[in-house]
Amino acid sequence: MNPDTDFDPPALSDSEFDLRARAELAIAFEASDAPAQLYLKPKPLFARRGLQRFLAALLLAGGASGGVLAVRPPAMVRDAIDHEYHERTLRGSFMEQRQLLMHLGMREAKVLPGFPQLMRPCDIEGHLAYHLTTFFEKGGMVTVYAFDQPVDLRETSGWWSNVHWKVIRSREGKPLLLVAQKKKALAVAQTALQATPVSGPG
Repeated sequence: MNPDTDFDPPALSDSEFDLRARAELAIAFEASDAPAQLYLKPKPLFARRGLQRFLAALLLAGGASGGVLAVRPPAMVRDAIDHEYHERTLRGSFMEQRQLLMHLGMREAKVLPGFPQLMRPCDIEGHLAYHLTTFFEKGGMVTVYAFDQPVDLRETSGWWSNVHWKVIRSREGKPLLLVAQKKKALAVAQTALQATPVSGPG
């Protein structure tokens, strides 16, 4: 009789096998609590750090764009600045000095303020304008725009596209638009354009 072949283990049903396996596993492994993270409640949507960072970035971008729009000059000023940029190196006299003085509100003056570099009529945002680029020894180069017809420009100033700009009133109350790379040049030009008539260059 061969014990290896003649021995038949007792047959166990599925339910008995399950009970025995569970009993053995219970002895081999001690029961413990479930992982702590299973008991954690999910964070509210707005308490999640990723969403907070996204909202912060969105608010920052919105504030920056709003700041740009808040200091953005009127369309006429932007067009004048673009015009000045493309004619910055142009020199010459393309109109009578007396006519330009009249449009600048300096009818009593005999000469233009500063050392004129360019005098010419031009188109700014569909309006006929008179362009004067002149150099002030104590300020620098300034471009002045006077307009043939009334335009809606209030007295204000700002910085746009790497230049300073300012709207002032002529002696006759008409708006003059000043554009310069140096802010100091605007103050010197304003004094010359609004003061008593000049009698010579500078």
